[in-house]
Amino acid sequence: MYRVKNALILHGTSSNSQSNWFPWLKTELEKLDYQVWVPDLPGADRPNMERYLKFLLEENEFDFNRESVVIGHSSGAVTILGILQALPKDATVDSCYLVGSFSHVLVEDPDWQVLKGLFTTPFDFEKIAQQAQRLVFIHSQDDPYCPLEQAEELARQTGGELVVTAHDRHFSVGTGGPEYARLPLLLELITDQR
Repeated sequence: MYRVKNALILHGTSSNSQSNWFPWLKTELEKLDYQVWVPDLPGADRPNMERYLKFLLEENEFDFNRESVVIGHSSGAVTILGILQALPKDATVDSCYLVGSFSHVLVEDPDWQVLKGLFTTPFDFEKIAQQAQRLVFIHSQDDPYCPLEQAEELARQTGGELVVTAHDRHFSVGTGGPEYARLPLLLELITDQR
């Protein structure tokens, strides 16, 4: 059965589909004949895994298949873990790219407590690893929000690849400046495996 190449791009907390490098990546992937969906996640100011999974898996018809590429930034990257855990065993995807990810909320600051809704159910890393042919964690050593150690731990627990850069902060316009309206490294990683 023929499957169409498709891609899903998930933004982070208090962000949207038009932020950062998401529109640029959508355009670049469409040039490569991908059907690309970049949704505005509901209630993105207070991420919640249950709400996100209902929206992504039940209320919409994205076809997660062996040709699918799934990309997430920050809390969108964490959401990928939840998607992979929730997918049926026979619904494996081609690859997932988790940019500026984190494994738990470290800071007790009230501003960070809004992220706890992403971690209401423990992750089954063995199941997550089986649902994607390739998992790539992309992280900067100087990320001001998400410690590199958390990305290292996620890569270890899932058997994923870890790509570490030196000075890209949180790969966002807000932390790195206007040059983060593009993310060529990510496109290279996606296209290099083809």
